[in-house]
Amino acid sequence: MAFINYNGKFIDGSNPIIQANNRGFRFGDGIFETMKLKKGKIIFLDEHLSRLWQGLKRFQFDLPKLFTPDYLESQILALVQKNKHSAARIRLTVFRGNGGLYDPENLYPNFIIESWDLPETNGDLNENGLQCILFKDALKSIDLYSNLKHNNYLPYLMGAIQAKKMKCNDAIIFNSNFNICDSTIANVFLIKENIIYTPALSEGCIAGVMREFIINELRKNNFNVVEQTISERELANADEVFLTNSIYNMRWVSAIDSFNYQNKMTREIYHLLKQTNPQEFC
Repeated sequence: MAFINYNGKFIDGSNPIIQANNRGFRFGDGIFETMKLKKGKIIFLDEHLSRLWQGLKRFQFDLPKLFTPDYLESQILALVQKNKHSAARIRLTVFRGNGGLYDPENLYPNFIIESWDLPETNGDLNENGLQCILFKDALKSIDLYSNLKHNNYLPYLMGAIQAKKMKCNDAIIFNSNFNICDSTIANVFLIKENIIYTPALSEGCIAGVMREFIINELRKNNFNVVEQTISERELANADEVFLTNSIYNMRWVSAIDSFNYQNKMTREIYHLLKQTNPQEFC
């Protein structure tokens, strides 16, 4: 059984660690980051920790002086070494502890770090296109917290359950205006007539680290990338659709419900990024 890191202590991952009045359990009072480790290096570490610190500020955590990005990096690396992982998926969850109802007893952070083995080929573009569904039963809110990866994830949770029930790979999540937001685990990009579109952050999507990287790299290479509101009709009429996150980089979508897509330009983008950014796009 793999170990986890709970507030700086290694614990067998099969052991219980929280009490019934834990706020992360009761209220989803916390935020998290999902990162990738390859060859002993955490990919986009600075970007992940920068987003985490924005979230800690918005969630009004009181941070002890020793609770720093360097400290969390050392704790992550200690865990993957303990678990003997050379390539790993890492989840860092920061949450408030026990006690209090809607007003917590204190605002101090607790943390759990988990790591799982990751195949060396996980960053390769998928050969078979993803099959996705549209999910509107739970809508993503648009507010100050929407762009953060926080523990109140009902639309993503229920969308993933529905996708699995329908024997599909993922679900497309809508925001409260019934426009495209993101998928249950990734940001959404579509291509129409050689223009690349993605929902703007003002649409409530996660401010994905890989999303920002791809947008910046594409613009450097003179691609036309537009961040805007995207309707269901625009998604349906797209030529290509691909998803991005920090674990898988890019994955192309062959179908969403009854809509079908190609992958010619998506493949070109993938190979360009793989060639020009081998350290980050791995």
